[in-house]
Amino acid sequence: MASRDDIVSFLDDFLKINDISDKSINGLQVQGTDRITRIGLATDAALATYRKAVDAGCQMLVVHHGLIWDGIRSVTGRNFDHLKFLIGNGLNLYAAHLPLDLHAEVGNNAVLAGMAGLSKIKPFGDYYGITIGYSGTLKTPATVAELEAVYARQLDCTPRTLAFGPEKISTVAIISGGGTGLLEEAITRKMDCLVTGEGTHEKFHQAAEGRIHLMYLGHYKSETVGVKALGEVLKQRWSDLDTVFIDEPTGF
Repeated sequence: MASRDDIVSFLDDFLKINDISDKSINGLQVQGTDRITRIGLATDAALATYRKAVDAGCQMLVVHHGLIWDGIRSVTGRNFDHLKFLIGNGLNLYAAHLPLDLHAEVGNNAVLAGMAGLSKIKPFGDYYGITIGYSGTLKTPATVAELEAVYARQLDCTPRTLAFGPEKISTVAIISGGGTGLLEEAITRKMDCLVTGEGTHEKFHQAAEGRIHLMYLGHYKSETVGVKALGEVLKQRWSDLDTVFIDEPTGF
């Protein structure tokens, strides 16, 4: 059993919560019980994930997309429903948005780079002055179908690619979630493929004109990997602490 404050202090330090500017209010967003035996890990703060966490015997839920963004203006509507459930069940809610995208060990993008077996990995993706992704080189150049198969197997997803790049992919940039805002940087840096979660209508023509592959893994699937990796770190830090991944797909 671990204390809430010890876990929060560890996570804040490990993820460098206080060093990274973000619209998400990262860290402990809602305080619950102070003794923790099981932590749930989920992509999204939602009533559905809270209920599953409580049913699974969790006292804390660590999420990538938290409840509080730019502060709370009123405790009404959705905010009221969420806070009532969390406080009523003593469930701690901890959020890590950009800190869990860019982390070099357990970040979504670092884990996705590792899944592809990239070498010569470098930071990639300037997001309002913060580098949040990674780029690298495939050890063996691959076709679109081959790279899709790598992610399909490891993420249990069905990648979809706008295939406008070279026959063989060598260089890959990775930005999880809705990362097509970094497409221009990927083109400028002459990447063969940008791997992300989901995109928008206009990116079709931008990718075609930039002669780059744009691979979509699904926003949700691309951002399940960071919290899972973080769960393994927590179990190593506290041997008597249990973790469980709360799967609540959105279809995106």
